[in-house]
Amino acid sequence: MTRRQRTLRTAVEFQGVGLHSGLSVKGRMLPAPPHRGVEFVRTDLPGSEPIPARIAYHASKERRTRLVRGPAEVETVEHLLAAASGLGVDNMTVELSGAELPGLDGSARDFVELVLRAGVVEQPAEARALVLDQPVYVRQGGATLVALPSDRPGLTLQYVASFDEPGVEGGTFQLELSPETFSKELAPARTFCLASEVSLLQKAGLGKGATRENTLILGDPQTRLRLPGEPVRHKMLDLVGDLSLLGVDLHAHVIATKSGHATNAELVRRLADLMQALETGGIIQRESGLDVREILRMLPHRFPFLLLDRVLEIEGYKRAVAIKNVTINEPFFQGHFPAAPIMPGVLQLEAMAQLAGVLLLRKLENTGKLAVLWSIDKVKLRGAVVPGDQLRIEVTTTRDKDQVAQVQGIGTVAGKVVCEAQLMFTLVDP
Repeated sequence: MTRRQRTLRTAVEFQGVGLHSGLSVKGRMLPAPPHRGVEFVRTDLPGSEPIPARIAYHASKERRTRLVRGPAEVETVEHLLAAASGLGVDNMTVELSGAELPGLDGSARDFVELVLRAGVVEQPAEARALVLDQPVYVRQGGATLVALPSDRPGLTLQYVASFDEPGVEGGTFQLELSPETFSKELAPARTFCLASEVSLLQKAGLGKGATRENTLILGDPQTRLRLPGEPVRHKMLDLVGDLSLLGVDLHAHVIATKSGHATNAELVRRLADLMQALETGGIIQRESGLDVREILRMLPHRFPFLLLDRVLEIEGYKRAVAIKNVTINEPFFQGHFPAAPIMPGVLQLEAMAQLAGVLLLRKLENTGKLAVLWSIDKVKLRGAVVPGDQLRIEVTTTRDKDQVAQVQGIGTVAGKVVCEAQLMFTLVDP
């Protein structure tokens, strides 16, 4: 069931017009290192940070999937993400000259061809997976989504669709997802709208880049389908792209009825919460994890300044995940603030720095040294951490050379980003 992570062999370029904005956009898909995931870079916004394709950065927008980080955003990302997920590409950087990805032919087929042209290569790191062992359910209005445990490895998808348009039939489609089935059965399916919606969408300023070639108009006699049940297949295509925001392989059977991007995102949030609960509750305990006694042997910090309770996972010298259980008994709550206790942002960063120290000091040549924090950059404090929260900290080494190391850190509570920063360390003798 385990597999190696994958990335592109080389970079490829693309350009086109956004389906909703009608604006021309140029882009590049480039290889990325292990554990990076898929991330978007706005080349027209110098200095803006990459936007990871993770549910923590999801922001709702009508009829498409949007990701936001600070002042930068990207939207209509679902077709590209579906192509990456369907072909098993874990790590990729996508550069864009504008906010909306090109619609191309309205499907994921062109993105699949771009990935195949670039080539896919395996990387040494192992891909992460969530093997579902309990149902996860979402209902919003008439839409439902349920993810069920499966007796088969991988992801099985089933979609049940019905359309409120005279003469337009719904249908059901099911498949076991693989690069072959995705490329053949889902990738060519184009986006669509109902004939009764066209004028409303135009008045709302949507679909400025839509044409009869890239958008099906259901209920219009001039519409010709590319595949049997093409609209149902496209809904499943969108679901594949949205599920990729989980950031890991999902082994489950997912059944969707009339679901859309909002419902899909809510299911991913609940799956992310379940995954975090499994990791932090001890049900999934990685062999590489460390308990507090082992942390004390590695770090010089002691009460009241040790801010790690457990290291859940360490991958080589590149990545580590830990938790800090925040209780009302923390000494800093006496003064910050008595009437509204909030964990200081600087202590969130300190917890991040301590985990980075654990990661960096695992190297044999660093034995006995101290990881001294040298600088902190690109700090974002995005949410309050309060008593009862469990702060999940993840750090990734981006540079480690000549006794100087740079680490990217992110902190989340219940799947939502509360802090992030870039930390620089120098390793010195005590």
